[in-house]
Amino acid sequence: MGAHPYYYFVKYQPDVEAALQDLRQREFEAGRYNPVQPFPRFPIHPNSAAPGAQHVSIEEAQEEAAEDGTRSILDIGAISEEPDFCVAAPLPDQELQRHFGTVQPTNAMVSRKLDFLRSVERSHCVYITVYEDGQPRELFFGGYSFD
Repeated sequence: MGAHPYYYFVKYQPDVEAALQDLRQREFEAGRYNPVQPFPRFPIHPNSAAPGAQHVSIEEAQEEAAEDGTRSILDIGAISEEPDFCVAAPLPDQELQRHFGTVQPTNAMVSRKLDFLRSVERSHCVYITVYEDGQPRELFFGGYSFD
């Protein structure tokens, strides 16, 4: 079937781990994950479909999704400095420079050049601090599902 990309922009907070966990909880409660929505639609907007959680916990949703994964940020459990399965790692400065021409990309830059996600391994996730007027404004999380 092939892997599916997912991505989110969230309000910046210096604690990236807390931002990730807040995002996971938000998307779980909204029900924007497989198997509730087999193929969630991205980007997520305030008016995106939100059928609500159909499982008691994120872990239960992951268990039911099995080898397909949730096709969402729910598959990413933690922040890591190095890329690995089921973690979000920072996109290295040299990759930011290569894809965006800066280490401080704006929302518009990242939104227009999502093709950089093709280099992300399956079941991996990257995050980027997104800037506006030289100040951190958002965090971007993006990755690919398992299948």
